[in-house]
Amino acid sequence: MGPRLGSTAPSLLALLLLLSGGMSAPSEPPAGLLGRVSRYIDLHQDEFVQTLKEWVAIESDSIQPVPRLRQELCRMMTLAADALRHLGASVDFVDVGSQKLPDGQTLLMPPVILAELGNDPEKPTVCFYGHLDVQPARREDGWLTDPYTLTEVDGKLYGRGATDNKGPVLAWVNAVSAFRALEEDLPVNIKFLLEGMEEAGSLALEELVEREKDRFFSSVDYVILSDNLWLSQRKPALVYGTRGNSYFTVEVKCRDQDFHSGTFGGVLNEPMADLVALLGGLVDASGRILIPGIYDRVAPLTEEEKRTYEAIDLDLEEYRNSSQVKKFLFDTKEEILMHLWRYPSLSIHGIEGAFDEPGAKTVIPGRVTGKFSIRLVPHMDVSVVGKQVERHLQYIFSKRNSSNQMAVSMALGLLPWVANIRENQYLAAKRAIKTVFGTEPDMIRDGSTIPVARILQDVIQKSVLMLPLGAADDGEHAQNEKINRWNYIEGSKLFAAFFLELAKLH
Repeated sequence: MGPRLGSTAPSLLALLLLLSGGMSAPSEPPAGLLGRVSRYIDLHQDEFVQTLKEWVAIESDSIQPVPRLRQELCRMMTLAADALRHLGASVDFVDVGSQKLPDGQTLLMPPVILAELGNDPEKPTVCFYGHLDVQPARREDGWLTDPYTLTEVDGKLYGRGATDNKGPVLAWVNAVSAFRALEEDLPVNIKFLLEGMEEAGSLALEELVEREKDRFFSSVDYVILSDNLWLSQRKPALVYGTRGNSYFTVEVKCRDQDFHSGTFGGVLNEPMADLVALLGGLVDASGRILIPGIYDRVAPLTEEEKRTYEAIDLDLEEYRNSSQVKKFLFDTKEEILMHLWRYPSLSIHGIEGAFDEPGAKTVIPGRVTGKFSIRLVPHMDVSVVGKQVERHLQYIFSKRNSSNQMAVSMALGLLPWVANIRENQYLAAKRAIKTVFGTEPDMIRDGSTIPVARILQDVIQKSVLMLPLGAADDGEHAQNEKINRWNYIEGSKLFAAFFLELAKLH
């Protein structure tokens, strides 16, 4: 890796990237108020990076349920609340209770932040959702740097939470702070919904939103999330849909204890063999799901929708290389995008109860559990999918004439989410991207599941916009997670431009 860049290097890096076609930029700097805000952000970018470093330094891991990390989470929420109060926001810490652990113990969850800045009835009110918890990270897992020490190398800011989601949350704060520092009136009223348990499933968040829908959320006109990535390393994107997720387990049991394969091999129906047959009957080698009726509710492909995939900037060679995949199931950009976004997919995740350690243990597992999930697309019904899966697995199992017992259960059922891209906030975001980055955004979906978008849209009945800042190679959840300095700083300008454009359209 190259040397750390100094404070004058970002502009040089930006110039080199522009000359090589590595990123977009407007033909001329923005004028007027946005120009002044943008210059302020440029001049103070080192301060903004330093603040991100302070936030990344807090090990706000919500996955590992241990008291020390919960204390770190609470410290992170307090730091964020202080930053919002410094902007002049009123801040409420909302107690969301305790998390019940599998062993029966309980552990306090960090408070949720509800903050407000401005209440002018003539202005639109925008609620920004973000999360301040992170996935676990250890240097010995393959990080090239300490994951909790933000480290800049060649314009890349490495650290756990840099792109997911502390960087985007701070970019929003940076945009507001620029207006404040310049003593300019914010063009919108702003509310913040910040939680610390997103990575653990946003525990208790839906209940909080339900309780607050007629109070805190009653004046909200628009909801913004920035918890995704671009499809490209260089071209901005707007996300208008995500897939849902139904997670299943299928257990095959002969008895609770394992068997010796020399004593019992050949004289009984082995649970593992039954399970392998069940899992092997779910999806074929081309990726097509074999469950009857699973595609019945998938919307037909229209010519208009097909054209949207053709317009998206995706370099297949770059995508293959960055993914370290030799060959995908499909050869064209359009087919790949459609199978990531508009068609359901089935993935097999693992087998519990099987021998999976080094060595040659000759055991027949007495009970095994397979785990798989189906990513759902619009119009698919969670309960219908559950019945289709159970019926299909029972059919396969009956054909084996096994004396074992089989049980299927759905552990999770999350709905897909789709937005109307003709609504004001999408139009405002498009204009803001054009102003800041000099290009039209890719209009994309996200193949993963972000439950909070559907929760907010359904409960408070307001449009949700996903406005990502991070590049496709940021590596959220992975080792060496990063956000580019350029994305972080230009993203702060983007949010400022979005405020102004939304105010014009409202």
